[in-house]
Amino acid sequence: MKLGFIGLGHLGTPIAENLLEKKHSLYVFNRTASKAQMLIDKGATLCKSVKELAAECDIVFTLVSDDAAVNHLTKETEGIAANLKPGGIHVSMSTILPETSNHLYKLHEHHDNHYIACPIMGRPEAAKARKLNILASGSKATLEIIKPFLQDAGAVKIWELGDDISASNVAKLCGNFLIISAIEAMAESINLASKSGLDAGKWIEMITQTLFPSPIYVNYSKMILEETFAPGGFSVKLGSKDVNLVLQQAKNLDAKMPFGNQLKHQIDECIEKGYGDNDWTAIALALK
Repeated sequence: MKLGFIGLGHLGTPIAENLLEKKHSLYVFNRTASKAQMLIDKGATLCKSVKELAAECDIVFTLVSDDAAVNHLTKETEGIAANLKPGGIHVSMSTILPETSNHLYKLHEHHDNHYIACPIMGRPEAAKARKLNILASGSKATLEIIKPFLQDAGAVKIWELGDDISASNVAKLCGNFLIISAIEAMAESINLASKSGLDAGKWIEMITQTLFPSPIYVNYSKMILEETFAPGGFSVKLGSKDVNLVLQQAKNLDAKMPFGNQLKHQIDECIEKGYGDNDWTAIALALK
């Protein structure tokens, strides 16, 4: 099958590289064409438009920054849905609202092709190491077709969350909310420990080997302690976007999220201080 990939950012590029390493025929499109050069050098074919890529490919992966971007790529007359061949599959890996996925699913259905939601849990380094967790929801038959390609893309595990197309989007938003909540909790605890005269590094070593021996606490606490906030593998701005999506979903369902509102305040303050492009662990700088 011919594969297409749109969205060559920090995470999309190593995923596309993984597909090329598995000898897949890969077509790419990116608004900034120069970002595709490394992939072209490795055998990818550059397309001049989304329409050209969609018409050429059997499966199109998209990994873009927000709902507006994936809507633009998909809904336009020269977008994916209108130009993907009948029976083709659009695999959306972006972190977006559940209602966006529902709309895109219906649009693809109207054009006699398929949409499946496969957001990713994992940073660029996890993609390079082929240790991504991919959350998948939608048609079981469609998922069976794309599973081998998700594995080639770098999945260590594919978590199937049912036929409801938006289930994986809900799961991703809730997962990212837990991560940013943990980062804020770590930042506040490290700050309090340090101001109290405690060796925060030794305290974190104890905590991450006893109560919280998880990758989130181990890896992010190290970044906060060492203040390695740049370059950003996942930026504060992207974290802000995800928190806003979480709060929007909560508003849609009348679900209270007082902690979510406080996180938004902290992130907004961090962006106002000029740290928006830093890693989202830079939320710790809002405490200074």
